[in-house]
Amino acid sequence: MYSVADFTTTLALSLAILITSRFLWNHFRSPLKSFPGPFATSYTNIWRLWDVYRGRCDITQNALHRKYGSAVRMGPNILSLSDPNLIGQVYNTRSPWLKSAMYNVNDVMINGVRLSNLFSTQDEKWHSTFIRPVKSLYSMSRVQEVEGNMDITIKLLFDQLRERFVGKGKTCEMSDWINFFAWDAMSQATFSQDLGILEAGSDYKGFLKNSDRTLDYFSPRYQDGKKGDKQDYLAKFLEIKEKNPELVNDNVVILWLLSNVLAGSDSTAYTMCAAIYYVLKHPKVHSKLVAELRGANLALPAKWKDIQGLKYLEAVMRETMRVHPGVGLILERVVPKGGLSLPDGRFVPEGVIVGMNPWVINKNEQVFGANPDDFIPERWLPAAGESDEAYEARFSKMKSTDFTFGAGSRTCLGRYLSQLESYKLIATLFSTFDMELPSLDHEWTIQNSWFVRQHNLPVHLKERKDGAVSL
Repeated sequence: MYSVADFTTTLALSLAILITSRFLWNHFRSPLKSFPGPFATSYTNIWRLWDVYRGRCDITQNALHRKYGSAVRMGPNILSLSDPNLIGQVYNTRSPWLKSAMYNVNDVMINGVRLSNLFSTQDEKWHSTFIRPVKSLYSMSRVQEVEGNMDITIKLLFDQLRERFVGKGKTCEMSDWINFFAWDAMSQATFSQDLGILEAGSDYKGFLKNSDRTLDYFSPRYQDGKKGDKQDYLAKFLEIKEKNPELVNDNVVILWLLSNVLAGSDSTAYTMCAAIYYVLKHPKVHSKLVAELRGANLALPAKWKDIQGLKYLEAVMRETMRVHPGVGLILERVVPKGGLSLPDGRFVPEGVIVGMNPWVINKNEQVFGANPDDFIPERWLPAAGESDEAYEARFSKMKSTDFTFGAGSRTCLGRYLSQLESYKLIATLFSTFDMELPSLDHEWTIQNSWFVRQHNLPVHLKERKDGAVSL
């Protein structure tokens, strides 16, 4: 008689055979079998999951590319690419290189309905339809329309720093306060009202940890925005809705608002933290930046029109974003019909997931020069004896390769808004305060789980020694 034990044994053996067969197929028959990588990646995605879980897969992926070359197998059906010459093909603006299902985790629930947003959607037609009405709002000329909103939040930050830290004998945990600032600044630009995080000195409502709470906050702000005449992003979105009622409903406006606050706050905060850390870790860079800023006699908060011509500030910020881009995972795309032919002759078939990690692309020695892991703002400036023509060509190549904001039709929509905020804050901060780490040997803590977050950034703040008028 066939017993339960016999059935269980048969089922277990069948599952074992099925799993083993799948592993063997992935290893021996997969079209990716010729691509090198860690042994386990040919069988399972568990290796990649574990690497991400450990929190520094950017380091791992750089090491793998230096060991195995420009195409590394990261799982049974995924390749990491590091050749910058492929950026224009994989992330182009015309052919259907769709985002992978990885991005679905960024969908949101609104009124019980799961909705994709401008970042997460895999539907290129939907993306094109709903980015077109707002795209012009994020040009550099248009983002300056909310510069006054940024100034309000910068002043609030400086008031809090003085009240709590300057002359108080306490260090300021900048990784916290810059995050508080970034969220309040983006809320101010979006709603003409901050979240109250800076004033409280803590994420007292859990906005930074729980996006659902942010959604709850949006609802009354959205209703208030319908009654006002302020020129923040909410007002601009509502104006677009009024002109395009057949296309734009309340849910679309909320998705635009989400893209502004949720996507724009974290990544910009991490750029500003990185700039503070790297400048303070390099005394010569610190001295040169302070000399340029204070020599410019800026009105504070620093105005974009006054700082966009400061070459060393630009070099510092470009190098910051290169060395520490906000995103630290592979930006995945699905290979379309026809496959992908690599420069070395290897072929990647349709349906395989490929992508590039900004932390890998931005460390390319052929493009960015010697010591690509090091923070050297001077690489963005003319070298001694370098002709204008040679410098322009080198600068242009670095600028076009920099993968901090992605590339192609899905390039970060808010990149100029992020630059406006980060350049202004860093210029104002180093113009106003004398700052230092506890020691030059101090090391921060980094956690890479999509955004590359920083912790342990204590800074001593003092008023300027020269007694100059400050903010």
